[in-house]
Order: sequence, then structure tokens, then C-alpha cells
Amino acid sequence: MSWVNLLATMVKKEIIPLLKENGPLTGAKLVESTGIEVLRLWQACRGSEDIHLKTVGKRFLRLDRNVEGYARLSPSIRREFLTYTFVGLDNQAEELKKEVEAFRKDTEKISLEKRDVAEQSIVSTVDIMQEKAVILQKTCFILAGDVVYDMSHTVSRPEKSTGEMVRGSDLDIIVVAEDDLDPEVSRSLDNYIHKRKHLLLVNDREEIDYLIKSISRIREQLQFDKFSSMVASKILYEGQFLYGNKDVFRKVKNLVEEYGVPEKLHNLEQQAIENRAMAEEQLLSIDVEKESSEYLNLFFTRAEEDEIY
Repeated sequence: MSWVNLLATMVKKEIIPLLKENGPLTGAKLVESTGIEVLRLWQACRGSEDIHLKTVGKRFLRLDRNVEGYARLSPSIRREFLTYTFVGLDNQAEELKKEVEAFRKDTEKISLEKRDVAEQSIVSTVDIMQEKAVILQKTCFILAGDVVYDMSHTVSRPEKSTGEMVRGSDLDIIVVAEDDLDPEVSRSLDNYIHKRKHLLLVNDREEIDYLIKSISRIREQLQFDKFSSMVASKILYEGQFLYGNKDVFRKVKNLVEEYGVPEKLHNLEQQAIENRAMAEEQLLSIDVEKESSEYLNLFFTRAEEDEIY
């Protein structure tokens, strides 16, 4: 049996009966219920005229060392299908619409809750410090990551340093300090945030990923001349004000503009959009058990989170 006929048989004998019985399902639920390998299942669903797919959320630029040119879209093809896509039949259009809308609202709610966790964690940390006044004068706290796109999720995943399971999207926080902030204050702040990070991980299974950096360091990174600097620049561009001195935050945003970061990221995003389109077209047309594809790394990505630098 050819792979095309195999996919058609999957659709007719396994996927359609399941959807008739259960209504629209996410890609992850389909994988769980059918046991079909995820790439095969994605091909089968995308290639069938009897199956409709509705995707929640948005695609945005992700920088990835494992992709030529570093630029890809997030969520990856696989993650988008498993987590953010609902699969249904022709006569389930209304059910699909309701499932998508409910999921969209839930994702926005999760993002709001995670934003609140980040803010409360930082505010309560700074509040107990003797250096609170100077910290509020000389620093700002910037929130980045999935939450700024309202794309946060609660799918369990291992925390990077310990391997312990955490509750979905992490909380990326950049602390920007004026160059004249006393190094001792910076070290004290680092120590207090690190303690809060540990408590949050143990008690709530939430992960804070944070860095403290000076304005001078930001100027270096905005040169956009190597991978780590590109990631740092992207985070500063997309980051949202969380706490601290808004004048420091505005200074950061002005520097991001001054160094031409928005245009550079726009060009990378266009590259990522083109690569995604070519990847999906090719992956839908090959027998993945016998043929290779240069685009498999856009399906099976190693990680969905940014490192911060």
C-alpha cells in the first residue's frame, strides 16, 4: 500500500469514526486516542478534504540555533498541531468554533494568570529588601516570552536546570539596571530573586527565568552581531513593562529603536514565514518513513522556549 493510500485509510477507518463519536479534538488528543505517529497524523488530517482544522493563537518569530539563519516560527508545526489545533468534520463547524473560542479564552486567562504570578513574585521580592528605594529608582523589570503574545500554556515540561516538571510556559524576566547602580545592590537583588525562583518552583511548579543586566550591556547586545545578542535584542523588543522605573524601561525601548532592531527582526520573521510555508508544502508531499526532508527540524524542534542572554 502506498503511503498516500495508507493516510487515506487512517482517515477513513480511524480518524473520522473517532471524531464522529467524540466531536472535535486537539491534535494531542487525536495522537493519544489513535496511537498514530504525530507527523503521519498531521499529514493525514491536513491532506483530507473531509477533515477541518482550526488553529488558535498566532505565530511569532523564534530564534533557534538549530535552524539555518536562526529564524523559525513558533509554535513549531508539531506544537501548533498538538496544542493549538482542533480537528473536526464538515458537519461539526459550530462545535469547532465553540472549542476554538473556549480555548482562546482559556489561553488568554492562563497568560493573564502567569503575568500576575510574575508581577506578584517581583513586587513581593523587592518589598522585603532594604534596598527597595534605590531598586525602584535605578531598575525596571521587563516581562517576555509566551505571555506577551497571550500564548502561555500549562502543558507540563521539564525545568531546564533540574529536570523537574513545571507548569507550562516559563516566566522570562529581564532586570535592567542603570550603569551607576551599586554592584552590591545588584548582587543582593540577584540573591533575593533566586530565592523567590526556588520557592515558586517548589511550591507552585512555576519557573522564573531571569537575568540582571546593565544599560551598557544592553548597548553591546543590541549590536545584533551573534546569536546570543540576537535573542537578547528580540526579548528587549517584545518585552513588556512589569515593575520598577518606567523611565528606565523607556530608555531601553528607545535604544532598541535606535539600533534598528525592529527592522532586523521583521526581516527574520519574513524569512521564517517563507521557510514555514515551504516546510509544510514539502512535508505534506513526502513519505517520511522513506524520504528525508531538510525541513524536519521545523516539525520536530528541540525546544519551544527561548533562552535569555
